[in-house]
Amino acid sequence: MRISVIGCGYLGAVHAACMAHLGHEVVGIDVDHDKVRALAAGVSPIFEPNLDTILSSARESGRLTFSDDPAAAAGAQVHFVTVGTPQRKGENAADMTYVHAAVDALLPHLRPGDLVAGKSTVPVGTAALLAEKVAASGTGALVAWNPEFLREGFAVEDTLTPDRIVYGLPPAGATTVDGVPAQDHARRLLDEVYVSALEGGTPLVVTDYPTAELVKVSANAFLATKISFINAMAEIADATGADVTALADAIGHDTRIGRRFLNAGIGFGGGCLPKDIRAFAARAEELGKGESLAFLREVDAINLRRRQHVVDMVVDELGGDVVGRKVAILGLSFKPESDDIRDSPALDVAVRLKGLGADVVATDPHAILNSIRQHPQLGFATNTVDALFGADAIVLVTEWAEYRDLDPERVGELVRAKVVIDGRNALDPQRWADAGWTYRGMGRPGVAPRAARDEGATTQEAMAPA
Repeated sequence: MRISVIGCGYLGAVHAACMAHLGHEVVGIDVDHDKVRALAAGVSPIFEPNLDTILSSARESGRLTFSDDPAAAAGAQVHFVTVGTPQRKGENAADMTYVHAAVDALLPHLRPGDLVAGKSTVPVGTAALLAEKVAASGTGALVAWNPEFLREGFAVEDTLTPDRIVYGLPPAGATTVDGVPAQDHARRLLDEVYVSALEGGTPLVVTDYPTAELVKVSANAFLATKISFINAMAEIADATGADVTALADAIGHDTRIGRRFLNAGIGFGGGCLPKDIRAFAARAEELGKGESLAFLREVDAINLRRRQHVVDMVVDELGGDVVGRKVAILGLSFKPESDDIRDSPALDVAVRLKGLGADVVATDPHAILNSIRQHPQLGFATNTVDALFGADAIVLVTEWAEYRDLDPERVGELVRAKVVIDGRNALDPQRWADAGWTYRGMGRPGVAPRAARDEGATTQEAMAPA
């Protein structure tokens, strides 16, 4: 098929490259001239595992091109809208400017029977509004909603072999210009797009516009709630001496709950979960159902206060004052296997510590350049050793494998003081304590070195009555 992808950011670049990899003829369109130029040269605008390989092979096949001219979409049968929906400035609601601009730019180039397939995460009711706009244009094109479920770090895999596909189709009774039921026509086109996944057994959910729109935001709201729940339990664990990791393991064995997304830490970030739960709650208010999603405000509040908790832990371990003390920040992206710093808890922690007067030196395998552009006031190191050297405290805030695998004995030779704050509960507390470190995790009790515990046990045995 011939496909256009409108918007070549994180979602659009991955979708365009993967659709071409699957054999479709794809043109990616974006208003950012520099981004288009880079993509056309085979340079990805983001770090995403395997994307460069897919992008290069798709370009070399001739099936993938990029343009900054909306007219390049002419002749495509399916037009995917993959632009961003950020928060409106000063509000929680989603900014739909880019979605409407994308569809407006498409209108002059649509033909009868073409399908505009939305993938952006939007407030429920958006698809119906866009369908009215397209119908009023007289082009004879149709609208469907086809939400994405990509995990950053696994986006290529999730596009090529998704765990489910959702079609939000036009309402019953609508027809194409040829009198064919609109639902049938839209489904046929989407089935052709996803033939590989469907033949591979990927579950398909066919539904209406509002349900398809709600699927994505509901999924994100549920995941955010699960993360904030375990972080709330971490707060209780801190107050009682319990171990939230063992707690998560125990309740995770319940198949109704499951262990995934039950890792306590400094919370979620990125370009999806934070802004999506806020926009979802805002949309509920607009619908007169604000009480239905009022709990999402507490989910958001729990998530945000975890960042300050890490900062407080650093201040506490450094004697109540961090001015002039070197703090090594391990990680800047909001999650590993990504260079995305949007609403990154890791970067937020670094900025807060810098604001308190700490000598912050941050590092990350892929997110340093993005971080420098946004927060040039921070100190940065291009490698872990330079970040650690002479540090008074280490703060692990993005659980990259290279940080999880650090040797505490070797790290101890680099730092000024052996203090580690594990903001992701990614380290082995006993191993670090045995190497002489003061270890602080999230919702985890303090750990004494084995030698000290063994000595205490021997003393108790010696004092026991005969």
